Amino acid sequence: MTSTPTGRRTTIDGLDSIAFDRTFRAGIEDVWAAVTESDRLARWIGEWTGEPSTGSVDFRMLYEGDEHPAERFTIQKCEAPERLVLTSQVPGEEIVWHITLSLVEHEGITTLTFTQSVGDDPAMAGGVGPGWDYYLDRLVVAEAAGDPASIDFGDYYPAHQQHYLDMFA
Repeated sequence: MTSTPTGRRTTIDGLDSIAFDRTFRAGIEDVWAAVTESDRLARWIGEWTGEPSTGSVDFRMLYEGDEHPAERFTIQKCEAPERLVLTSQVPGEEIVWHITLSLVEHEGITTLTFTQSVGDDPAMAGGVGPGWDYYLDRLVVAEAAGDPASIDFGDYYPAHQQHYLDMFA
């Protein structure tokens, strides 16, 4: 499968970010569940543990290898089922990622707009962009009752890397 980079440069709260859109033939509540419920997330990206009502959860990506550390996701704003604003940080590391998920439904079609900051180093876009193209395509396949494992990261990285580096050059 040949993939095409889908992210676009944007600024969220003064931060250089990449935005991605994905469309689903599903109601907004169902897509919200796919991006917030741990068991649904586990199908395409990872799982969280903890109690969201405390304001944070620990999130571990399941398809990055066993050595991938859990990240602390702090919930900045939750307006279910339309908007979720998070920060993410691996304990002991300096970089803080700013993530926003926005959902809009129109006539049974829900559009998810996912944005992530690229940090202080624009070169981070070379990994962030291909990574989210890959994972969001896995989400689309999972929600269409397909097999997310059919999506090959090698179709995204390094193939999309230069596109995203150029975007922030």
